[in-house]
Amino acid sequence: MVRRGASQIILACRNVEKAKAAARDIQATTSCSADILQVWHLDMSSYASVQAFCDKVKSELPRLDVLLGNAGLGTRGFRMTEDNEEMITTNVVSTFLLGFLLHPKLRETAKKYSTQTYFTVTTSELYEYAKFEEGKARTGKIFATLNDRNTANMSERYDVSKLLQVFIIKQMAILSPCDSSGVIINGVAPGFCRSELTRDIDSSLIARFILRVLCRRPEVGARTLTNGASAGTESHGQYVPDCKITPTKGLTKGSTGAELQRRVWEELEQKLEAIRPGVTSLS
Repeated sequence: MVRRGASQIILACRNVEKAKAAARDIQATTSCSADILQVWHLDMSSYASVQAFCDKVKSELPRLDVLLGNAGLGTRGFRMTEDNEEMITTNVVSTFLLGFLLHPKLRETAKKYSTQTYFTVTTSELYEYAKFEEGKARTGKIFATLNDRNTANMSERYDVSKLLQVFIIKQMAILSPCDSSGVIINGVAPGFCRSELTRDIDSSLIARFILRVLCRRPEVGARTLTNGASAGTESHGQYVPDCKITPTKGLTKGSTGAELQRRVWEELEQKLEAIRPGVTSLS
């Protein structure tokens, strides 16, 4: 983003000290001006933190061209944050709370500056492999089932969270056509990259060695994010792995996928409205 000429980038992170170190590294490797990079606190496990961050964006930034929903959590342990299992809170509810809260700012920027703006979510190819047995729960009980410690299948929970992201990207695009809003909503998949995402899973020396050999460097995977945040209107509501628009697979397909998407959205909409009434109205 810096190399492509962004005039300002906000690094929104839970750990401010790590974010400041990342900002210093970016400045050193790109020779950009220090005032291009800012570090703001954002804890995606907290709805209050998400709302405070969005309020700050709205009040302090004159424009918002790109919102990258890149925060993610992968763990095998069951923990609750807010009213959900931790990965569901961070990867799904807070990600789209952020997107819905800042959609008006993106829309305002698109209109005021006659440009396209973007909400790009980092998802994963692993969504294809989600069996998502929780989707068979009775009406209105999908999230309650996901939050049941006794039945939670944590071995596929990350995959399920990415499946839910794909559903909601599609749904947001339906709710807000880019030809009227000026906001392109899409999902990207950077592939398996070296990062701290699996810090709670892969602790053995062998696992770390395999990851180092097989994984992409972060800067390689990041190219997919840059592509998603500059793609054309044809990418609206689409899944864009490896910089190519690709039809979604697995449980997203056909009438069954459409029905599952509808059910997931109805429950998530209720959650988001409970957090901030009116937030899901994008008209």
